[in-house]
Amino acid sequence: MARPVEVLRLTDSEKSELQGRVNASSTSKRDSLRAEIILLRAKGAKQTRIAKKLKVCVATVNKWSRRFKMHGLSGLNDLPGRGRKDSLSLDKVETVVTKVTKPPHGRTRWSTRTMAGHVGMSHSSVSRIWRRNDLKPHLTRTSKISKDPNFDEKFWDVIGLYLNPPDKAIVLCCDEKSQCQALERTQPGLPLGIGHIRTKTHDYKRHGTVTLFAALNYLNGKLISRYDEKHTHVEWLRFLRQIDRETPGDMALHLIIDNYCTHKDAKVREWAAKHPRFHFHFTPTGSSWLNLVERFFSDITQDVVRDGSFASVSELVNDMEEYMCERNSNPKPYRWKAKGEDILRKIRNAKNILDVKNK
Repeated sequence: MARPVEVLRLTDSEKSELQGRVNASSTSKRDSLRAEIILLRAKGAKQTRIAKKLKVCVATVNKWSRRFKMHGLSGLNDLPGRGRKDSLSLDKVETVVTKVTKPPHGRTRWSTRTMAGHVGMSHSSVSRIWRRNDLKPHLTRTSKISKDPNFDEKFWDVIGLYLNPPDKAIVLCCDEKSQCQALERTQPGLPLGIGHIRTKTHDYKRHGTVTLFAALNYLNGKLISRYDEKHTHVEWLRFLRQIDRETPGDMALHLIIDNYCTHKDAKVREWAAKHPRFHFHFTPTGSSWLNLVERFFSDITQDVVRDGSFASVSELVNDMEEYMCERNSNPKPYRWKAKGEDILRKIRNAKNILDVKNK
């Protein structure tokens, strides 16, 4: 009488996980094979048929069936200590990790090859150690910690407008983008095509600059804009009057602005006193990232200004105006989602690091 075939019992979560390993393209062939063995055993297939179908020996099917039965999903992993031993000494690895923040004299950072020459290993080994420890000395991000003594108060004032906008009021993120340059490339660039990227010449002709004033409505994403040659308090007052004209007169206006001197000029304060529906909310010093209109300035710089070629300032203005008209016809507001507590925690951590470094 033939021996009955033992059927492995799977929970729903185990079955789902094993099926995912079989179907996922990112799963290694080894892990996919082991998962398929267990799934076939769970269906009652004989070991000999599984071995023939998967082109492995019966001992392999028996081994992983037994390991799964004893340890579950963890039994399908290789035991520790298997495989090729690391040929790099711990001292060399420690040197690569600790010295990555201390570049050689006369340089601002290590490269994989300069570090490899210093430590005495291949540059691919250095690269592998950096990746393993999430070290990226080739990348740099701009950052500045505000020294505003009233940082927390101003921070929560601005965040509060985003997270809980006041009733019967409009929240406007306002600023000016100065020195928008009308640059004309000396030759037309080659177009984008299959196998090559588009080009632009390194040299250009300057045709002047213009300042873009913008007020971003936080609730609906629409923009009020103005262009001027300068950005003194005179032009700022003109923009405030334009905002006054183009918004409903019965609505309070909460303007989020930075600490630029023109925003606090005596004549500006005098005008604001005569228009009580205007409420100014100043971001902390050195924290313009709190103003969401900066996100729009980044978009228009990337989409229009940076890679464009303009024979005059008027051409630049026309292209920017066309971009904003299209945006206002189908506005997509930016939404503040970051938690204030998380941001403050990161700022405190950065301050602590800087304090330790400056000691």
